[in-house]
Order: sequence, then C-alpha cells, then structure tokens
Amino acid sequence: MTELLTDTQVAEALEHLPEWRQDGAQLSRTVEFASFPQAIQAVNRIAEIAETENHHPDMDIRWRTVVFHCSTHSKGGITANDTSLAQEIDNVVDALKS
Repeated sequence: MTELLTDTQVAEALEHLPEWRQDGAQLSRTVEFASFPQAIQAVNRIAEIAETENHHPDMDIRWRTVVFHCSTHSKGGITANDTSLAQEIDNVVDALKS
C-alpha cells in the first residue's frame, strides 16, 4: 500500500523534479505551451498515462497554460505515486516542447 512521503522524502524527490514545487499536500507545476492545441495535446497524453496507472492529476487549463497538481487524495497528501506521475508529466512536456 502506498504511504505518505515525509517532508524530507518530498524534498529529496523535488531535487529530481526541478520544475515542481510542494504546495501544501500536493506537488504543483505550471507549464506554458506554444499554443492552445499543444496544451490540449499534453493534457490528452497525460490523461492516457493517468488512466493506465489509475492515478490522476488535477489539471487546470487556461488557454495555453496548464497547471498540474499531483496528490493522492485517498491518503491526504503526497505519495510515491505522485512523484512518479510528476516525472511522467515532465516527460510528456519535454517531448512536446522539444
């Protein structure tokens, strides 16, 4: 069963996720894409990953800016599932922006 990460564990994970920050009981990242269609493409790819992993981020789409929030709601905070999903989101973002 997935357990909550300690503050130290979250800080260590964030060393490998430089675009992310801890925002209370969640990890957050804001990404500005080149266009609205590119933002939607990212959201769609991340949705497919989330479905496969059965772990879904909150995503707020504002034109070409998307804010991602990762938290394990059933645990009330940040778990290894969230840091793993954050890395998957980074991979999608990097692929689209390169």
